[in-house]
Amino acid sequence: MKAGMKLHIKNGHLIDPANGIDGKNDLYIADGKVLAVGAVSAEFAAGFTADQTIDASGLIVSPGFVDLSARLREPGYEYKATLESEMQAAMQGGVTSLICPPDTDPVLDEPGLVEMLKHRAKTLNQANVHPLGALTVGLKGQALTEMAELTEAGCIGFAQAEEPIEDTNVLLRAMQYAKTFNYTVWLRPQDAHIGRGGIAASGPLASRLGLSGVPVMSETIALHTIFELMRATGARVHLCRMSSAAGLELVRIAKKEGLPVTCDVGAHHIHLTDADIGFFDSNARVTPPFRSQRDRDAIRLGLLDGTIDALCSDHTPVDDDEKLLPFGEASPGATGLELLLSLALKWADDYAATQDTGAVRPLARALARITSDAARVAGLDAGTLSVGAAADVCLFDPEARWTVEASALASQGKHTPFLGYNLAGQVRATIVAGHVAFQRS
Repeated sequence: MKAGMKLHIKNGHLIDPANGIDGKNDLYIADGKVLAVGAVSAEFAAGFTADQTIDASGLIVSPGFVDLSARLREPGYEYKATLESEMQAAMQGGVTSLICPPDTDPVLDEPGLVEMLKHRAKTLNQANVHPLGALTVGLKGQALTEMAELTEAGCIGFAQAEEPIEDTNVLLRAMQYAKTFNYTVWLRPQDAHIGRGGIAASGPLASRLGLSGVPVMSETIALHTIFELMRATGARVHLCRMSSAAGLELVRIAKKEGLPVTCDVGAHHIHLTDADIGFFDSNARVTPPFRSQRDRDAIRLGLLDGTIDALCSDHTPVDDDEKLLPFGEASPGATGLELLLSLALKWADDYAATQDTGAVRPLARALARITSDAARVAGLDAGTLSVGAAADVCLFDPEARWTVEASALASQGKHTPFLGYNLAGQVRATIVAGHVAFQRS
């Protein structure tokens, strides 16, 4: 679609949580931006000639999804996935903005690497890619990176990915620096020693299977430290992929105290527990590990009451050579970009089945967690269909069902604990900046 093209999406059910819109509305797009929503004047209608009209009858029209954790595997891990394959997966999943962690090879600790990744992504003309810069050089937890230069190169925050900082003084200095320049520090709460190298959640199941454990206190001890450092520095922190009831309770308390903290959870963690490891299914080897049903239920509730700000795919494509191994030796990770919508809808459906939903539209709440709420966490001007906003749009059929099979996935990573599941929610079209980047025939 050439620049400046006009697009009219008609007869769709438009849900835009940021603006409280949830009903039948047309959408008008021009020059890559939202021009008008809903009823328009006769003068406007007469003057607007669409180059392309999409009939969205029976479909939900929503902002394109914002994914807070998607590993694209470039640079350095092209044998696991390529930018081309993963951007296509994003388009098939309705994800128009994605944040990628810095644990590439080489690590995203140099402005040139960030600029190269942004340039590569831009040439594909698909999803908007927003890298996180490394908090420390080489993610080694020692010397701080040049955060100002990395921000100029396009980083939206700073993270350690899966590498905890052992020296608390280093984390203190990093947070002091981040506060000075108003940067967000993205941390996965995990103690540097307790549970390090663990494979499954500590508990009866891990003991029975003979797997080394990761106790909940690995998460809670790290949280206590992070919150103390936040009190001392005033730095803004986003907690990546919470996994436990106890951890969420600490987040709840910190938010009530007024600390500038947000958190997300991986989409697979709202459905699965450690029991889903089954007979050592390496597809269920993820980081953090699946925990007890009590933890899973607390996560589902936290997503509902707003303790958890956003839902992410935690997209981590792994190749066969690293996944088809004994459970303890397999690389952790699962593909998720194309499952984010369906898993969010499944959560909404499960919630609707157990609650009186008179006051709350579970579908709108689920979409908020992967659009406007996620954009707010990342500080992005995205996840909304406000007039004047970038026309990043997803059209999907909430009733259409599909079976999760390797052949159905565009991602080069074909491993997910949901293989064989029959899920609702299929993306029919994805529009990025007014350009129809994907349309299912």
